[in-house]
Amino acid sequence: MNEPTLNYVLCPGSAAPPSSAGAATAATSQHRMAYWEWNATGNPAHPHVVVCVHGLSRQGRDFDTLARTLSAHARVICPDVVGRGRSDWLADPMGYQIPQYAADMLALLGQIHQQAPIATLDWVGTSMGGLIGMGVTGQPGLPPPVPVRRLVLNDVGPVIQWEALQRIGQYLGQTVRFESLQQAADAMWAISTSFGPHTPEQWLELSRHMVRELPDGGLVLHYDPAIAVPFRTLTQESAAAGEATLWQLYDHITARTLLLRGAQSDLLSHETATAMALRGPRARLVEFDGVGHAPTLVAADQVAAVTQFLLAQEGALAG
Repeated sequence: MNEPTLNYVLCPGSAAPPSSAGAATAATSQHRMAYWEWNATGNPAHPHVVVCVHGLSRQGRDFDTLARTLSAHARVICPDVVGRGRSDWLADPMGYQIPQYAADMLALLGQIHQQAPIATLDWVGTSMGGLIGMGVTGQPGLPPPVPVRRLVLNDVGPVIQWEALQRIGQYLGQTVRFESLQQAADAMWAISTSFGPHTPEQWLELSRHMVRELPDGGLVLHYDPAIAVPFRTLTQESAAAGEATLWQLYDHITARTLLLRGAQSDLLSHETATAMALRGPRARLVEFDGVGHAPTLVAADQVAAVTQFLLAQEGALAG
């Protein structure tokens, strides 16, 4: 079966001591960000690159199903955002915010481009990954090596509903020990039913990379609990104040944009999604019934929506 390779890129910003982050590097002014590369094109220097960036408490292997499909046509790069998965943890928890994440992605794109020139660059971002994508594509002062051609925003936009942030805050950063992968999967499902219908096999596979093993064989969630520190500083007022900045970023996006929304999403309202279809890049909106925040891009119709958008000839997207 087509499987990814694990790679790393050095990014600015001090890593936490190794004892805090498991496999982290020694304390320096840099940290390592891990990324998974999928490539079944037969060309290790394929010029079409698709970057897939996950949500707040997730990691890069979330995109396995989508990446396997896309990897026949492009190099698919799925980073573990710093503090998650196989990446280092940060020495300063306040670094766990969009500016640091965007800087890391630019370092990643620079390394990929140096390895083999990127001719076509696309971005798929789920929730937080979409906000990072808006930061990278909507800020003229932070240009990637080549412009992002097509952008997929998965259940996220400039207006984030406060109730959803409160819901996420109830579980983010909690340290819980599990005795088995199935126990961990069951616990995660209890707070993730809004992702929509999944078979037990699909959910177990999505859960597999969400935990790391302790020396005694127990399991804990893969991420640094301190990612919750800056999240907890958010207030309803500060979240609302950030909307103007996010709309400004969105309005500067020139990439063709596909907006996915779970029809029952509590994070991206239908009103915001409709506004996104009318301004800025005028996103094409696709909604999925029976799904909240956020579509996992595992179901066949979700994978098809993304792959058809990214692989369509330019003329097919006109209008």
